[in-house]
Amino acid sequence: MDIAIDGGTAADRGVRKSTRRLIPFLLLMYVLAFLDRANVGFAKQALHDVVGISDAAFAFGASIFFIAYVLLEIPSNLAMHKVGARAWMCRIMVTWGLVSAATMFVQGSASFYTLRFILGACEAGFFPGVILYLTYWFPDRTRAKVMGLFYFGAPLAFMFGSPLSGYLLRFDGMLGLHGFQWMFMLEGLAATAVGVWAYFYLDDKPSDAKWLEADEKRELLAVLQAEQSSKISRGPHGVAAALTDRTVLYFGLIFFLIQMGVSVVVFYLPTFVGKLLGTGPNALVGFVVAIPWTCALIATFAVPRWAARGNRLVVFGCASLLVAAVSMFISAGASPLVSMIALCLAVAGLWAVQPIFWSMLTNYLGGMAVVSGVAMVNTIGNIGNFVSPNVKAWADASFGSSVAGLILLSGVVVLAALLFIGARRSSTPVVAKAVHT
Repeated sequence: MDIAIDGGTAADRGVRKSTRRLIPFLLLMYVLAFLDRANVGFAKQALHDVVGISDAAFAFGASIFFIAYVLLEIPSNLAMHKVGARAWMCRIMVTWGLVSAATMFVQGSASFYTLRFILGACEAGFFPGVILYLTYWFPDRTRAKVMGLFYFGAPLAFMFGSPLSGYLLRFDGMLGLHGFQWMFMLEGLAATAVGVWAYFYLDDKPSDAKWLEADEKRELLAVLQAEQSSKISRGPHGVAAALTDRTVLYFGLIFFLIQMGVSVVVFYLPTFVGKLLGTGPNALVGFVVAIPWTCALIATFAVPRWAARGNRLVVFGCASLLVAAVSMFISAGASPLVSMIALCLAVAGLWAVQPIFWSMLTNYLGGMAVVSGVAMVNTIGNIGNFVSPNVKAWADASFGSSVAGLILLSGVVVLAALLFIGARRSSTPVVAKAVHT
């Protein structure tokens, strides 16, 4: 069954309405998720001075979050599919917000470890859950553009969330609370409030949306159902099949390599800017760090849209990774100005490729396979976030250079670009032909 959609159909109007209704709210949720992950770094010194948590204990507590997160991503997506997105997203945000706020009561290493592990368990499944949720609403040919808009969340969090956390630390002493306690409390309660809002604001699927007209629901659901039927006929059929499917694991490998590049650039960026300016962490460093993230915002808006035109997902995805890899390599040995420009391009390329990547994967998976497959790939990618800092540290120590790890990981991103070419057969939308948003 082949359902063509053009700019004047009811299905197309449904897509535009869904974009305006859902994406800004999902974007807000994503910003809060990144803010929640980043704020513990701002509390590091205070936790050491006030609570007595050592550097080693802090590092272990910060990382134990990801252990719980990785373990529960797949079960979380299965639960969301069963109970519905609005109830499950509400549960995720309310519980992570309350646990994050409870971090203000940390008394020592043991309570810090416990809360960080529980926080990872509560937040597990948020990102793959949103990716799954988008497949319920947006046909294949529109998803890259929509995911590009959703991916605004991380750059916005880095640009504005970090200054917010730093500002809240200045509340130290107000009402007898430390600054880090105000930060955890206010940011955690903000996530909880948005979680409650999500229950009343989100709809599980187009058929539940009162803000869509009857013909818009009918035609949009027809397109989505036709796509699902085609994917199920050519790909894995169920939860277990997706977890062992070669194409899903291939995508997992690509995302693992992408996240290795993302991780090193994200962590390297503030340090590099500080060295460039000859200073430690301060407002000026934060301002300059915002420049690459502004480039990432522009790239995540423009590149997926260009890729969606004529279904050139593989071409633009591969090009984005190559630009990122070459820029990472150049930044390791160029002059400060050239290095800064290169890092802007590296961040832009690594961010622009990700909505394209997820669009390609969800173009391949359908039915229950997309529920577990998306979570599986994201789990593998998160392992890359563990591996990358260790690879960089090993390379820097082995070669006696602070940029050896960056050079090595630029090669990892080149490998990701080459493997991206092999995903071509899975990236072609199979039903909708001309949806415009």
